[in-house]
Amino acid sequence: MDSRKKIRRALISVYDKNRLEEIGKALTTSGVEILSTGSTAKTLAAAGIPVTEVSTATGFPEIMDGRVKTLHPNIHSGILADQNNSEHMSAIKDLGIEPFDLIVINLYPFAETIASGATFVECIEQIDIGGPTMLRGAAKNYGSVAVISNTDQYDHLLASIASGGFTSQERQHLALEVFRTTAEYDLTIANWLGQNSQAELPEWFGRIFTKENSLRYGENPHQGAAIYRDGSEGIVQAKLLHGKEMSFNNYSDADAAWRAAYDHTEPCIAIIKHANPCGVAIGKDIADAYTKAHECDSVSAFGGVVAANRIVTTQMAQALSEVFTEVLIAPGYESAALDILTQKSSIRILECIPMTTSPLELRPVSGGMLLQEVDAINAPGDSSSAWKLVAGSQVNAETMKDLEFAWRAIRSVKSNAILLAKNGASVGVGMGQVNRVDSAELAVKRAGDRAAGSVASSDAFFPFADGLEILINAGVTAVVSPGGSVRDDEVIAAANQAGISLYFTGTRHFSHA
Repeated sequence: MDSRKKIRRALISVYDKNRLEEIGKALTTSGVEILSTGSTAKTLAAAGIPVTEVSTATGFPEIMDGRVKTLHPNIHSGILADQNNSEHMSAIKDLGIEPFDLIVINLYPFAETIASGATFVECIEQIDIGGPTMLRGAAKNYGSVAVISNTDQYDHLLASIASGGFTSQERQHLALEVFRTTAEYDLTIANWLGQNSQAELPEWFGRIFTKENSLRYGENPHQGAAIYRDGSEGIVQAKLLHGKEMSFNNYSDADAAWRAAYDHTEPCIAIIKHANPCGVAIGKDIADAYTKAHECDSVSAFGGVVAANRIVTTQMAQALSEVFTEVLIAPGYESAALDILTQKSSIRILECIPMTTSPLELRPVSGGMLLQEVDAINAPGDSSSAWKLVAGSQVNAETMKDLEFAWRAIRSVKSNAILLAKNGASVGVGMGQVNRVDSAELAVKRAGDRAAGSVASSDAFFPFADGLEILINAGVTAVVSPGGSVRDDEVIAAANQAGISLYFTGTRHFSHA
């Protein structure tokens, strides 16, 4: 049986004073000598808890506003001494140094400080030096020292004090948590300093991911899977209000749908199936947007993932309840809407804070990682005021609004991508093909009779006129495309011959992922 090691001497230095008095009283009751620093020592003393200032043990005062207080051999020798090593114990005894059995430290709140918008100087002062040094020393010496690195461990600490100390297994686990904590702390600082450099993309990039949940399996049943959080807000933190646990594919499609819905400022619905939209629409309200999005491809929408960028109303819920839907995600729900939706056992209902997009995205490749700026709709060519009319006449306001919608909606479609739109809704989507002709044919086929009088967007240039001609023959009246092909003249000539309007954006939204 793993015996418990008695706690005789402890050092406490914490920024977060939550439950400090409780910890101090428990240690004192157990006969533990307490050393502490600055405000921690003052808080303990004010509560009537016997405490020795670190400066008394070191014979050296705290200086430079507390920058230097624990960085002293008398402290670190007591932390690092292997109590099972007679030479170590003899060395510190000769110097009049007593070993520590417990270190309790939580760090300056650096991440919270930078998140608050504090000045550069204020952030610098929240970089803890002594705390991580003591934590790492105690963790290295976990054979002799138990180390508490965050307030979540206080219940465990109190239980161990009452039980007579920590087992070696417990001390090892606590040491592991220290190195995870200090690694995340250092990465946060390094990334922050990197963001303040003049480099367009960081020369060095690190991120901590913490396991949130295990998943039943990955994309396929034979693949293990889990979901991890990285400290930012998003799909991982969404509340599951109803239904079974989310699967790997559920999360993937929900994230794609969520982002697609928030590509638009008007009430918008995005319906995603296998990472691609089968319907995107804006409307006078969220119920109207849902009806229009579902009409785009009602066959593919069966078993899809639906995202709304507005609170789900009772009217929308009533319409959606008639369609088999895997996942619904929204920023909120009317009470009556939830009453309707929760009658369906098969649907997963998620509530998530409004979409915020990280400025960088990662994509694993063998041997490393690709990093790029996120493809946001904020390039100069994303504004219709910057578009160049290269064929036909200027369209009216209604048609231009549809072109603007189609251009924003194409961002969420996998390349090669063609999207037909009418009245603020997609009516045909062609995606994921190895050539633009196939995508154009697919979009037209899915639109059917609705292609006549619609507008179209293309995520990249038409390499030949043939793709555009398919759209023209289907009755498309206006097209927006990046342009930039060596055969742009041929494409423009085809548009002029057909009498349709063609706009070039000079911006591309091409996605392989």
